[in-house]
Amino acid sequence: AQAGVKLPVKDVNAQIVGPTKTYAISDLNDWSAVVHMAYKKNTFLFTGDAETKAEADMIKAKKTLRADVLKVGHHGAKTSTSKNFLNVVKPKYAVISVGKNSYGHPTSQVVNLLKGARASILRTDQNGTIIITGDGTSYSVKKSR
Repeated sequence: AQAGVKLPVKDVNAQIVGPTKTYAISDLNDWSAVVHMAYKKNTFLFTGDAETKAEADMIKAKKTLRADVLKVGHHGAKTSTSKNFLNVVKPKYAVISVGKNSYGHPTSQVVNLLKGARASILRTDQNGTIIITGDGTSYSVKKSR
């Protein structure tokens, strides 16, 4: 994956916005493919496990990051989803893909940042499968529990 690559998805503007730099092999999470997708007025940002270094690099590279729906980075670890990143993305919905774990994910730090950003938080450990559908102007959210 490399920033600038456009993905051929019918009626959707989908492109890779990160990584924007070459990172050390020890920084594997920063190599995560970050994808921005837009369908008319509906916007989504999928961050994989990209950490704050990669987030800052995407901001500096002026990548399109504004999105209504954010897939929160690295399961809500404190190493991702910085306040600066949230100020640029401005998500209405924040989806945290996480299960029971010994790492403490999602961290209270990230949850509090998301609350401060006024994002509606959806967590797979609490809500089960989460499906957000956009019709180009609005969204519907389905949870399995």
